[in-house]
Formats: sequence, C-alpha cells, structure tokens
Amino acid sequence: MNRQIENFLEVIVAERGASPRTVHAYQSDLEDFEAFLKPRRVALEKADGEDVADYMHLVLKNGLSAKTQARRLSALREFYRFLYSESLRDDLPTDCVDSPKTGKSLPKYLSEEEVLSLLRAAEQKDMRMKTMLEMLYASGMRVSELVSLPLAAVLHDNTMIEIIGKGSKPRLVPMDDPARRAIEQWLIEREKYLKRGRSSKWLFPSKAKQGYMTRDAFFKSLKKLALAAGIDPSRVSPHVIRHSFASHLIAHDADLRSVQKMLGHADIATTEIYTHVLEDRLKKIVETKHPLSGVRKI
Repeated sequence: MNRQIENFLEVIVAERGASPRTVHAYQSDLEDFEAFLKPRRVALEKADGEDVADYMHLVLKNGLSAKTQARRLSALREFYRFLYSESLRDDLPTDCVDSPKTGKSLPKYLSEEEVLSLLRAAEQKDMRMKTMLEMLYASGMRVSELVSLPLAAVLHDNTMIEIIGKGSKPRLVPMDDPARRAIEQWLIEREKYLKRGRSSKWLFPSKAKQGYMTRDAFFKSLKKLALAAGIDPSRVSPHVIRHSFASHLIAHDADLRSVQKMLGHADIATTEIYTHVLEDRLKKIVETKHPLSGVRKI
C-alpha cells in the first residue's frame, strides 16, 4: 500500500474513529485513483486539479451512481486535506471540481465578467500577476507550466508560446492582444525584480529555490486578487481560470479539437467535460429565438 494512503487511514481511524467499512472504502477509492494516474506517470501525492477532474469524468462516463461519485470525490478531498495539513502539499487539487448533484461532475468556472474583474484588480496591484493572469486566461495553460516558463519563451515571438506539458510534451498556444501587451510591459518591469547585474533564465523570477515563482505563491496572490475583485476566494484557483478559459471558448463556438490542443489533453473525451456550457446556451437560444417563446404559456 502507498505509504501516504496508509498514514491517512491511520489518522482517520485514530482521530475520527472511522469504521472498518469506511477505511476499506477510502482505501479502495484512493488506490483506484492511483491506478488511474499510473499511465500518466503522476504520483498520487502530486496529482493536480486536472487529474482529479479527468478521473471524475471517467467515473461518470463509466456509469457509476451519483452516490458513488460523491464518495470517491470525498475520499480524494479528505486525502489531499490530510497532505495539506501535513505540509506535504501547498494546494488542494479537489477544490476545482464540484460535487456531483444530478449525476454529473462538472468543472467549476468563473463568468467572463468575473475574470475581467480579476484582471482589473491585478492591473491596479501587480504587473507580474496581471501578466500571469492574462497569459493563463489567454492560453488555458496549467499553473505549473506558467510559473516555470523560461524567458526565452517570449523573447523572440510572444504571439505563440511553446509550453512543455505533462510527459514533457511540447505544444504551441496563442497569446491574445491583452496578453501580448502585458508581456511587453512585464519585460520592462521585470528588471526591477532582479538586483543590479543579476540575471535569470525564468520569465517570472523569484527568490524561491527553483528560481521562479512557486505555484503556492501564485495561488495565494490569486486569492488576494479575488478579494480585491469582490469574488469569494474559495471560488478562485489557477485551475478554475483554466476551466474558465475552456468554458468561455466553447461558449463562443470554438471547436472542441482546437480547445483540446490548447489545453494539452491527450484524449478528446477529457475536453468534452466543457460542453456543459452548451446546455445553457441552447436553452437561451430556445428562449430568445424560438418564434413562440414568450407567447405560449405553459
């Protein structure tokens, strides 16, 4: 058994008095998720929000009941809270996935206006965060991909940026006009973040051990921006911005294959979770465009 799973199970028995049935269920669920991660070459302790969302989508696709879906997500939430409490993680990857209510496990995302509010708040506070947020929303890249971008990624051409994704697979993502302008401004401001005569190969350098801004630092800064923008911080995370990017593209008629390439999904089935936004759009079309809408009373 995975050592961290074993430690977690010992804690829920000792501190919460979990029954043998609960322990067995949690062990089974966590080992199932671990098996799902194995082909991705991702350790259970290192899984991110996308891994959780993809797994829950597979659970839904396999026809398991809403109750079983909820139990599996609950097991993952409890496990990652345990790792967080033990300082073995600096984030909660389950925060970006809604609990199943009607048999569907859908990604959380912000409205377009809420994203704009975040960007406006960043512009007033921090050019670095403004640039990072613009790039995140323009490309849908993962936060780990964003913070570790080399300076060379934008020096020669900031219209298309090469990202090294999971499994060391490269992909090209476009930058929109706001993101390109932010990058240009940041390259000027960036020198202020470096001491005189000091250089860095990273686009977003910091004093962290790895030399670039950590995921945790970005996560905390994003929470502060949410407060400044009047948005509940619990609703905002880097992965929620990624979900928002994909959901908004689909809502504006982007084709699924293009979104798949930009997100770096190996399987189109993973990208299909974002088609949930089509349901709301179709309802609005019927309500506003159908010739008898507003005429016929039910």
